[in-house]
Amino acid sequence: MGKAALMFLAIVLLGANAALFHYGRERGNVPAVVDATASPVASTTASPSRATTPAPPAADPRTAAVANTPLPDTDANAAEVGALTIPVQGVTAAQLHDTFSDARAQGRVHEALDIMAPRGTPVIAVADGTIEKLFTSVPGGLTIYQFEPSGRYAYYYAHLDRYADGLHEKQAIRRGEVIGYVGSTGNADPAAPHLHFAIFELGPERQWWKGTALNPYPVFTTR
Repeated sequence: MGKAALMFLAIVLLGANAALFHYGRERGNVPAVVDATASPVASTTASPSRATTPAPPAADPRTAAVANTPLPDTDANAAEVGALTIPVQGVTAAQLHDTFSDARAQGRVHEALDIMAPRGTPVIAVADGTIEKLFTSVPGGLTIYQFEPSGRYAYYYAHLDRYADGLHEKQAIRRGEVIGYVGSTGNADPAAPHLHFAIFELGPERQWWKGTALNPYPVFTTR
């Protein structure tokens, strides 16, 4: 075969290969060239598989338990603990702190329960009884001595801001009745109004100013 014929055949074969390459690219049979230096990009093409709705997360059993726990009753009028009602409206047994044995000035022991509350909070009778004495003293400020019906015990309310309207000595009162309001009279800190509450076991003479102090804290916190 002559030189001219060989050259002609080569040109024909090159043309045929070029045509086949172009046809393959149009049909998608030839892979595209990937630039190895390019950063990978996440595909945005939707998956051909059937879409499924993700299941909701399981509820945390601890959260469910908290949500189903009833709130504690904070109504002081319904907070009957022991034989007495907590004497400050809105205060629960869980909020009380035992201050009976706390040291006081001149080597004294407190011998009472301090119940912290905003000034003007109603003070209520811890039980049925009688207002034995309304008294003002330097340490206690405005105070109330209440006797229970048998006369064996006296209940002492001190540092009051004021008495309930119309309150008077020898007046019969009922458990839960408002008899005064929290304050800081006497030697109480004006920045920390509270009720100073004490229980005294009286002697046979039934003297309101004299008795054996009993710790009120267990009475209110022990059911």
